[in-house]
Amino acid sequence: MRVVKILRILLFALILPTTNISKTDLFQILFWIFLMSSKVLLNSKEIEIILHRLACQLIENHNDFSNTVLIGLQPRGTYLANRLKDILVQHYNIKDLKLGLLDITFYRDDFRRRESPIDASSTEIDFLIENKNVVLIDDVLFSGRSIRAGLSAINDFGRPNLVELLVLIDRRFSRHLPIQPNYKGRQVDVINQERVKVCWKETHTEDVVYLEQNT
Repeated sequence: MRVVKILRILLFALILPTTNISKTDLFQILFWIFLMSSKVLLNSKEIEIILHRLACQLIENHNDFSNTVLIGLQPRGTYLANRLKDILVQHYNIKDLKLGLLDITFYRDDFRRRESPIDASSTEIDFLIENKNVVLIDDVLFSGRSIRAGLSAINDFGRPNLVELLVLIDRRFSRHLPIQPNYKGRQVDVINQERVKVCWKETHTEDVVYLEQNT
C-alpha cells in the first residue's frame, strides 16, 4: 500500500506544472520503486534451463510419449505447454506428440460467486484421452483449485490411465487442497501479500518470473 501512495504522489507531481521535480527524475524514481516492489525469481536463461530439465524428466518417465498426451490449462498454462512441446519435438526428436488446451472456466468452484462475468477461453483437444497418460500443465500452483477444476474438466474427454501435474512455479504453504506437482521448475515460499507473475516472450519482451507485492 505504501508503494501505491508514493506512486500517486509522484504522478500528481508530474501533472502539476509548478513542481520543481523534472520528469526525468520522476521517471527514475518510479523505476526504482518498481524494482523495490518486485523481485526477479527467474530470468530467461534460468527458465530455459528449467524447461529443458522438465522435458528430460518427462522423457525419463514417458519415453516416446506413445501413450502420453500433454494438456495445457487455459490461459496461462498454454504458453508453458507449447514451449515444452517445442523443446521435446525439436531438441529431443519426440514424434507425434499430442498437445491439447483445456478451458476450466465453468468447472471452477468460484464460477457462480464472482460479481463480474468471466471470459472463457477455448478448449482445443482433438484426440481421445481414454486410457492415456495425461500431463496437466500450468504455470503456477497456488491454492490447487485450478488443478481440481482441470481434473473435473478432463473427465469429459474420457477416463485417463494416469494424470500427472507439471508446473513452472510451486507456491508452497498456499494450498487449499491436497494437490502436489509431479514435476516443478522452482519451489518458492511466499506470503499471501505477494504474488508470482510469469511473463513469456510471446506476450512480453522476455521470459521472466517476478515476485511482486500485492497492492
